[in-house]
Amino acid sequence: MDNEKEIEINEASENADASGGNAKLRSGFVALVGRPNVGKSTLMNHLIGQKIAAVTNRAQTTRKKIQTVYTDDRGQIVFLDTPGITRAKNKLGDFMLETAHSAMGEVDMILWLVEPSTFIGAGEKTILERLAKAKVPVILAVNKIDTANDEQVLKCLDTYSKEMDFAELIPVSAEEEKNLDQLLEAIYKYLPEGPLFYDPDTVTEERVRDIAAELIREQALIYLDKEIPHGIAVLIERFSERPDGSLTDIDATIICERESHKGIIIGKKGSMLRKIGSGARREIEDMLEQQVNLKLFVKVRPDWRDNTMLMREYGYSLK
Repeated sequence: MDNEKEIEINEASENADASGGNAKLRSGFVALVGRPNVGKSTLMNHLIGQKIAAVTNRAQTTRKKIQTVYTDDRGQIVFLDTPGITRAKNKLGDFMLETAHSAMGEVDMILWLVEPSTFIGAGEKTILERLAKAKVPVILAVNKIDTANDEQVLKCLDTYSKEMDFAELIPVSAEEEKNLDQLLEAIYKYLPEGPLFYDPDTVTEERVRDIAAELIREQALIYLDKEIPHGIAVLIERFSERPDGSLTDIDATIICERESHKGIIIGKKGSMLRKIGSGARREIEDMLEQQVNLKLFVKVRPDWRDNTMLMREYGYSLK
C-alpha cells in the first residue's frame, strides 16, 4: 500500500504545474519589435500593470532590451521590449539594432507593433524582411487605434495582411488599454505548453537602480529640446537605503557630449536640472513606494556614443 501511495504522489507531482494546479500552462518569451515611437514600452507597461520601461514621444527612448514578466492562471509571458528598429548612425545605434535583432532569435513569438497607417515605408520593409526569416509565430498589433477611425484601421489590417502571413492581426490601443485582453489571449494561444520560468510574483529581472537611471533619462528626454537627449546617458553613482528604511539616497550623473549641452541641461541657476530631478524623483518614489533623496550631476564625455569602453560603462553592452 505504501508503494502505491508513493507512485500516486510521484505521478501527481509530474502533472502539477509550477503554480500548484493541474491545468496545462503555456509559458514563453515574446519579443516586442517595431520602429521608434510605435508604443512598445507603453504597451508592455500596461500589460504588466507597472511602469518598468521609460516612455516618451522621442525616438531612442528604449535603448536596451528590457525584460518583464506577466503571469496569470493561463501561464506566463516573458516580454522583451526592444529598441526601435531604425538606421544606425553610431556605435550606440549599432548596439540598439543588434539588440532588437538578437531578441528575435531567442524568443517563442514575435509581437510586431505598427501604427494605423496603410503606408509601408523602407523601415517597415526592413522589418518585414527580418520577420520573413523568423521561425516562430508573428502577431501583428496595430497600436494607437484611438487615433484613427474604424475604416482606417481596417484598411491598415488589410494592407499588412497582404505583406505576410501573420499568426494573428489585432488592433489595440496601449494607452487606452483597448483589446489588450484579446491580445493576451492570442499570445497564449501560440506559446508552447510548459511550466513557469519565474516565480508568479516576479514582474521584472531589471535591477531597481537601472530602472531608476532610465526614469531619470526619461525626464531629460521630456524636458530637453532637439538633439541633446539623444546624446545623454545616466550613470547611477550611489543607490542606498537608509538603515531605518525611511529614505533612499540616489546620486546620479547625466552624461552628455558637449560643454554647451552641459549648460543647457543645468539651465539658468540650475533650473533645468532641478526640473529633471523633480520629475525623476516622483517617478522613482512611485516605483519604490518610498521617499527618495535624488542628487543629479552633469559630466561631459565627448562622442561617448562611438566609444565602446564608455558605452560598456554606461550599460550598453550585448555581453
